[in-house]
Amino acid sequence: MAHDQHGLASRLRLAVVRLNRRLRAQRTNSAVSLTQVSALSTLHKCGPLTPGELASKEGVQPPSMTRVIAALEEFGFATRSPHPTDGRQAIVELTDEGSSYLQDEITAREAWLDKRLAELTHDDRELLSRAAEIIDRMAGQ
Repeated sequence: MAHDQHGLASRLRLAVVRLNRRLRAQRTNSAVSLTQVSALSTLHKCGPLTPGELASKEGVQPPSMTRVIAALEEFGFATRSPHPTDGRQAIVELTDEGSSYLQDEITAREAWLDKRLAELTHDDRELLSRAAEIIDRMAGQ
């Protein structure tokens, strides 16, 4: 049983890595780094954050996040404004352009995935639907 679980763990890990790689290849604008896209996604999901909060959520050091934010501002995807109550802080917020860019990225990836899913049988799609629920539950722990 333990050997089967190890085999499953290895196969699942490789399948997720390969799928992730293929999805990343569907990017609409390779000038924006994956780190920058991740920060945009976090801002989209969490709303406005201080640079420190964004760095913490992204698991990077604040100086690295400062560079990411500067690049996002240059693209017009994020803005930095004074914190309303703490003059030492700033608030980073997604712009309409950033939100639009992020939606284009998601649309491109999902279009590719939709095409691949359409090639599968109904039963395979049902099985993947259940697997997606399980994987999401595993990732949430």
